[in-house]
Amino acid sequence: MTDNYENLRNHLSDLSLKTIAAIFEAEAEKAAKTGLSYTDYLKKLIEEEVANKTDRSINAKIAKAKFPQLKTLEMFEFSFQPSVDEKYIRELAHLGFMEKAENVVFLGPPGVGKSHLATALGIKACFARKRVLFMTASELADDLIVAYSTRTLADRLASLCRLDLIIIDELGYLPLSKDAANLFFQLISRRYEQGPIIITSNKSFGSWGEIFAGDSTLASAIIDRVLHYSHIFQITGKSYRVKNKIKDKKS
Repeated sequence: MTDNYENLRNHLSDLSLKTIAAIFEAEAEKAAKTGLSYTDYLKKLIEEEVANKTDRSINAKIAKAKFPQLKTLEMFEFSFQPSVDEKYIRELAHLGFMEKAENVVFLGPPGVGKSHLATALGIKACFARKRVLFMTASELADDLIVAYSTRTLADRLASLCRLDLIIIDELGYLPLSKDAANLFFQLISRRYEQGPIIITSNKSFGSWGEIFAGDSTLASAIIDRVLHYSHIFQITGKSYRVKNKIKDKKS
């Protein structure tokens, strides 16, 4: 019997059914004691394998997304930011905007939770097994410039367009060069009506010309594509960082 178990365990490992390989013997003993049918025993093993693989898949997608911090929707304090429509955000968390290739834009001053909300929606997408990438606008610009200089831009744009969701954080904190602005436009154009983007920015749309090398025409073309199918949030509340400092002083 021991040899049979060992052979079975090896076969399961060869098939990458590692969870079943680890638990089938113990579960067989439980099934014998409780009179569990062969079908229910097999069902139990498969459910455990699927659950384990799902967890690994989600964790891998979160890791590949490169979130700077793991901030969930449950962690967001809507009571502190009354300008944020909680019901609207929770509707977006069902990810219907992704199916429709709609964009989400969070505007507001630093510290009001723009990146938190963008990350939270990205994590929801990862749990739905979607391919997500989080980058700051400056990181994205550098990435595209390198691809252009190494003549791999077409491949890089194709790779970015295969993602289910791109999150571009901190657009406007640093101005983009003329070349970077043009490459940014190419990405926005390629994903237009094809794949959703979440953008956070500290600049109003009227100031986006300053971001894109002072080119108001290019900025208008980018805004036009971003806003055509979009959900826009203007957050006007106080900074969470100020709130935490006030708490520290009181304590």
